[in-house]
Amino acid sequence: MTRRAFLLRAVNVGGTAKLPTAELRALAEELGARDVATYIASGNLLATAPAGFEKKLESAIEEKYGFFRDITSRTQAELEAALAAHPFEVDNPKYSYVTFLKEEPAQTAINKAQTFATGDDEWAVLGRDMHIRYANGAGTPSMKIDPIMRAIGTPGTGRNLTTVQKLIDLLAAAGE
Repeated sequence: MTRRAFLLRAVNVGGTAKLPTAELRALAEELGARDVATYIASGNLLATAPAGFEKKLESAIEEKYGFFRDITSRTQAELEAALAAHPFEVDNPKYSYVTFLKEEPAQTAINKAQTFATGDDEWAVLGRDMHIRYANGAGTPSMKIDPIMRAIGTPGTGRNLTTVQKLIDLLAAAGE
């Protein structure tokens, strides 16, 4: 088993889907994960976990907390590859994101999503990762990401490049 970053979509954001990190770590351990850690309270779990862990954790969170959240995982190498592949100029790493998708979207879905206006913001899908550059930050986007994500047809969760690098660093430190 390889240590991975398990990324929960939309927890502890805007006062919804409260999931304290200590409880998330305990729940992960109950489900058989080892070397469990969290990074900030926005759904970043680092662990060595058995096969099928994402689905088990999704179900356990829904059962215990009453809300469903998609979980996507990536290895250190996958996070590094996503960071290296970021296709946009990075003026501020907090304005640039990787949305880690559950599955690689169909090209027809990507084509449909490309019909939506983006203003000064940019996005591109590379494999199972959607890269985004917000011209003025995610708090004041030119584009509406929700319709784009619906058109893409697979759930995902975004992390800014600063967080992606920190997750890489944490996974690398644990491997020493």
